[in-house]
Formats: sequence, C-alpha cells, structure tokens
Amino acid sequence: MSSMSANSVEWLRSSYSVGMNNCVETALLGPDRLGVRDSKNTAGPVLLFTPSSWASFLEGLKDDGPGSGTSRPAGD
Repeated sequence: MSSMSANSVEWLRSSYSVGMNNCVETALLGPDRLGVRDSKNTAGPVLLFTPSSWASFLEGLKDDGPGSGTSRPAGD
C-alpha cells in the first residue's frame, strides 16, 4: 500500500484533550507511517514517525521527558 495524503485520512485526538485546544492529532498514513500534527494548525506541517519510533517517543515522555524534573545534556 502506498502512502496516503495527510488530507485524506482520519485524524485522531486524545480523549484526554476534550475541551482543550493544545494537543496533537495522529493518523496512520500507510502501513509504516504515523503522522502527527498540531490540532490548531491542521494545514501546517506533519511529523512522520514509524509506529515503533512513535512508541519509543511516548515512552521517553513517560520515563523522563519534558516536565519530569529530569534533565540530560544534549546528545545523550
């Protein structure tokens, strides 16, 4: 299956963002592509991740990402 247009797919927003406008939306753009965009700027850029790299990114946020009180030098 080839890549899909970011405009022709269903974008999903977290259920935790109900009533909030400061979130991201995600969509499957193919079998190995996940798109992530700003929900306030749907015509703006789309970040592309593989499903495994997105899962790793989310785990990093849970473990010691922004707001966790843990910091690491750049490049680590």
